Amino acid sequence: MLEFRKRIEEKKENLVTDLAGCIRIPSVYAEDGSGYPYGKKVQECLEYMLETAARLGFPVHNMDNQLGWCEYGEGEEMIAVLCHLDVVPEGDGWTVPPYEGLVRDGRIYGRGTMDDKGPAMAALYGLLALKEAGVPLKRRIRLLFGLNEETGSADMKYYLKHGGEVPVMGVTPDGEYPVINGEKGLINEVFSGSFRQEGGVRLAEIRGGEAHNIVPAEARARLLCSPEAAREIAEMKEDQIAIELTEDGVSVTAAGVGAHGGTPWEGENAIGRLLIFLDKLPLGGEEARAVSFLAGRIGMEWDGASLGIGMEDEESGKLTLNLGVIEGQACGGELTLSVKLNYRYPVTKKFEDCGPQVEAAFKEAGFSMASLNHKVSLYMEPDSPLVSRLLEVYARLTGQEARPKCIGGGTYAKMMPNTLAFGPIFPGDEVREHKPDEYMELERLVDNAEILAEAMYELAK
Repeated sequence: MLEFRKRIEEKKENLVTDLAGCIRIPSVYAEDGSGYPYGKKVQECLEYMLETAARLGFPVHNMDNQLGWCEYGEGEEMIAVLCHLDVVPEGDGWTVPPYEGLVRDGRIYGRGTMDDKGPAMAALYGLLALKEAGVPLKRRIRLLFGLNEETGSADMKYYLKHGGEVPVMGVTPDGEYPVINGEKGLINEVFSGSFRQEGGVRLAEIRGGEAHNIVPAEARARLLCSPEAAREIAEMKEDQIAIELTEDGVSVTAAGVGAHGGTPWEGENAIGRLLIFLDKLPLGGEEARAVSFLAGRIGMEWDGASLGIGMEDEESGKLTLNLGVIEGQACGGELTLSVKLNYRYPVTKKFEDCGPQVEAAFKEAGFSMASLNHKVSLYMEPDSPLVSRLLEVYARLTGQEARPKCIGGGTYAKMMPNTLAFGPIFPGDEVREHKPDEYMELERLVDNAEILAEAMYELAK
């Protein structure tokens, strides 16, 4: 008996303490002038993780502050576990502190507990259990700690471009069990434009959302208008819309339900709700047409149908779309508007099936594309060696039926050859990534450490 679980449970208190310390670092990407590629706090999190790995007895390496790793074992070939330490912004709606690592009622709370600091620390303690068991291995095991998964995966591009070793097999604990053998194509786009304002009701500013890949839970707009028009607007009754009179017009707040951008049907898009309301107001000129376009062609839809890109396949289901961020400011009779869009096309489709259509629609509405980041879809046959071995590990440890599945979420598996997403979410468990009050059960933390230890052993023995 390898007794990986027994060894992990003996160190459970240390595992939770180390994870809490990691969560306390708000490692959100920032262009903060610190000189570090992804910001000072992300850098602090990398240093914390490498110091933790070194304290546990592993040799560590920092690759130009782009990412780091620790290793165990010997051999010419290497298997990898790819984790990331960056997190999405906390967003609104929390009832517990997002960066405290609070432990309560058998759970640990905080941004990153599920995505992906919890799995990263579970992998580290799984590797420690494997090391202490002294099992013979034919391949080295490398835990990679990435820093830019949430905003483009520039870290893994850097790793591969600068000679980083490619694993013969790898997993990233940033998806679901039993194993993810397919990931939808992932597109992040920013569209912007300037729109002339006309008439007696005008937008002064509009704000909403935190990132491409989070369904926004709140969005706000401030409008300039006469007292008479303001009173008329304030008397409008719409669900989840709050209106307040201001000195020069009205303030409008739309409420939604936050969710991961890969599962937008689990939320309600506050930006879309706000735009639909604004489209009912007597805005004028180019501003009115821009708002009407966003409200009518996207609104609260999550399948891209009104943009003309609704599609699906048997393997991975429907295309999903999320309007994640909107920012607008008026000046000199023009509204400067920017939106961030995230959409994910089925694994058997291509960028050409949707990308050009979206760009054309926005161009016709007066927007231009400011940026585009595209990760192609991933699909590995269910009977491939990597899929088969991971399914066997999962089935053996859980006693559950194990079949591969495809997801809408994008992971490092798209960036690294020979790699698939494996955990940390179990079938039937709530999806909590990118949501308020993100948490992981302490028992699930141990479960993940055990499964990852067994998977590392199976792939490296």
